[in-house]
Amino acid sequence: MTSNDRRLLLVHAHPDDETIATGATMAKYAAEGAHVTLVTCTLGEEGEVLVPDLVHLAADKDDALGTHRIDELAEAMKALGVTDHRFLGGAGRWRDSGMMGEPTNERPDCFWQADLQVAVGELVRIVREVRPQVVITYNEIGGYGHPDHIQAHRVAVAAFDAAGDPGRFPDAGEPWQPSKLYYAALPMSFLRMAFEALQAMGEEAPFGASSPEELQLGDPDETVTTRIDARDFLEAKTDAMRAHRTQIQVDGPFFALSNDIGQRAFGLEHYRLIQGTPPAAGEVEDDLFAGV
Repeated sequence: MTSNDRRLLLVHAHPDDETIATGATMAKYAAEGAHVTLVTCTLGEEGEVLVPDLVHLAADKDDALGTHRIDELAEAMKALGVTDHRFLGGAGRWRDSGMMGEPTNERPDCFWQADLQVAVGELVRIVREVRPQVVITYNEIGGYGHPDHIQAHRVAVAAFDAAGDPGRFPDAGEPWQPSKLYYAALPMSFLRMAFEALQAMGEEAPFGASSPEELQLGDPDETVTTRIDARDFLEAKTDAMRAHRTQIQVDGPFFALSNDIGQRAFGLEHYRLIQGTPPAAGEVEDDLFAGV
């Protein structure tokens, strides 16, 4: 298979999720000639606005953040070299649900309340059009429990299974079965490394946690099947993060880690292979398309 024959599809919940979790991977494969497709499930309307001059965009004010984040995402994709980015069902089809337990989870138009059959059908249509060999999404808890991440996981897994079945969604195009399904992963060793670095800097850990285990975010290292070394694309990832200016403070303490730690934390991205031929026992893949 040549680079131009490789097709990768990623399913993320909000603008900026793709850059934080998988941005370097996206930039690497796009630069190598693979077709990279990003599907974003909401506009991120409930996000916290970190730019003082733009706080009026927030959901409890002008409620215009979603439209603004469409432009941020477009700028981020330009930085990553990704030209195929879409919103599930079209921009604004489903609204950001907000954090778990918030009243916004109950809005009938939010993604958490989406009819799963309808949402899966929309993604199946994209899968059958793009015909990716590889699909990436979140794990069962959406990485950290956000309802939109969990829903994105459910939709992506169901679409992966349904896209190749001619009896499912017959009006959504010719069946196509992707070869590999991955969940984005955060090895516990990396989480511990970042946690300890923040402590050494005198900075508070995310969510005020007293230990990396308390965060309940990391994947046991032995479950990580794939490590993508995209450190050559760290600048592209950082530029994409800067594009998401309402959501990410690139100059904040979390990003002020030492160069060595920063290179490993942001330029090496990890995955768990869920469906597809696994690497040999004890080995870790270095290519999402291995065995395809």
